[in-house]
Amino acid sequence: MTVMTAAVRRRPVAVADRPWAARLATAAGLLVTLVALLLAPATPASAHAVLVSSSPAASAVVPSAPAEVVITFSEGVRKVPDKVRVIAPDGSRADRGEPTFKGAVVTIPVDPSGARGTYLVSYRVISADSHPVSGAFTYSVGAPSTPPTDSGADIRANPVVGNAVKVAKYLGYVGLLLLVGPALVLAALWPRRLSRRGPARLAWWGLGLLAVATVAELWLQVPYTNGGGLFDVTGSGFGDVLGSTYGATHLVRLGLLAAAAFLLRPLFAGPVGRTDGLILAILGGSALFTWPLAGHPAASPAPAVSVVVDAVHLGGMAVWLGGLVMLAVFLLRRADERELDAILPIWSRWAALAVAALLLAGTVQGLIEVATPKALVDTTYGRLLLAKIVLFALVIGVAAYSRALVRRRAAAGRPGSMRRAVVAELAITAVVLGLSATLVQTTPARTASATVAGAPDNFFSATLSSPLYSLQVELDPAETGSNSLHLYAYTKDNRPQPVQEWKATAALPSAGIEPITIPLLPLTDNHAFGEINLPAAGQWQLRFTVRTSDIDQATVTATVPVT
Repeated sequence: MTVMTAAVRRRPVAVADRPWAARLATAAGLLVTLVALLLAPATPASAHAVLVSSSPAASAVVPSAPAEVVITFSEGVRKVPDKVRVIAPDGSRADRGEPTFKGAVVTIPVDPSGARGTYLVSYRVISADSHPVSGAFTYSVGAPSTPPTDSGADIRANPVVGNAVKVAKYLGYVGLLLLVGPALVLAALWPRRLSRRGPARLAWWGLGLLAVATVAELWLQVPYTNGGGLFDVTGSGFGDVLGSTYGATHLVRLGLLAAAAFLLRPLFAGPVGRTDGLILAILGGSALFTWPLAGHPAASPAPAVSVVVDAVHLGGMAVWLGGLVMLAVFLLRRADERELDAILPIWSRWAALAVAALLLAGTVQGLIEVATPKALVDTTYGRLLLAKIVLFALVIGVAAYSRALVRRRAAAGRPGSMRRAVVAELAITAVVLGLSATLVQTTPARTASATVAGAPDNFFSATLSSPLYSLQVELDPAETGSNSLHLYAYTKDNRPQPVQEWKATAALPSAGIEPITIPLLPLTDNHAFGEINLPAAGQWQLRFTVRTSDIDQATVTATVPVT
């Protein structure tokens, strides 16, 4: 994205009071846009590690009770206390002792003398990129029975906490660019005759916002990990977070911010020496690495490369957007024509370098996280990345127009056009920033596509619509014999729809098979799981009745080819 802009009209600083309301309104509009993007509903999964296999396999029927259950994920995971459980057919605990975690493999000791019937395995773990992963599956010993219910462990994610985590991340990004932009401009481009009070105040706000967001992320990671509410934070839980890589990187970030604050104060008062400027740059560069080290890049197939390019990407964003904010709020209004003629060409080159860094780092990130062209269009992550690329191209066009005006030294004669170009750049890049924050919470395309590729060829998936809800139906493997059924309910605007009661039947009229009731186990408010043995091939008629309140319910049907 890119470059600079400027209005070069001479006018007294005192006249600058009037546009504050308009600028605040613009900022509020961008804030609403970003928050809306961050809180927008996502498709069913957003964790980055996924369950790739289990022993016994999901829905399998084994002749005798195993001595252990082994579950394998796509990347390394960490334990959440008492959140990995095996429930026997009678509802009692079948697991014995603590599960063992070795990288991506979790081994759960199980009572080998367990009764015949269906067992439920429920889990909630932390993936290597700090995101919680939860789910459940069943297996049967001897013969299937009604699946048990795990009433002692809630593996569901709290939606309030999930949204609060997104908002905290967004506020951290905003604080970063509000800190970097003023610090950079004051250190190298600020005219000596102008007061530093306004930019200094903006930078202090950015520093404070970044510190508060960092503390909030540490606090929220406890319930985000354990699945509790906003205030379900215990000393032991907080200690576990602080002892993890996620907690260590956030503590380092706070320490670096505290150290930087001592050097920022003289910078905000006047020009500083080269040594202080170099130390500030080192502290800022080190702080940038705390984001990728606490997130998904640290768990990518090439972690060293991913961490570096993510830090470069974040730094380019902070320099570019932070500088644009300084131009729009201060320099374009206060600097005179002579000062702008000196400042804008320098800033234009800096912005071009920042955009080049964004392009290079973004390309490398895309190659690592998407992996294949097919995943770019077949996964949510890939489609979000495509949308980001389109917006990126659009903002580069706007920036090219701004840069052309600067090169022709036409800014002084067309201040209105330049201001509009700056606002357009900020507005579009605000949306891009929101998409970036959403990508952080979305399963990488390489993982999602690998999961889809591993599914059986005749796996059945469809979305059924009713006036009350949309129902996503997944039947695996859609073959004769044992099948697992997953149901996800959503509102008409694609938000999770809480369900009070689930009912499902399966029938094969062509073979004279009357409707068979499918026992369903609610796993979350909008997700239910069931198992059914389909004795014959053919066009099975599945019927689902979902009750969303005491009086509201609707029925949908699907025809499923079973081979």
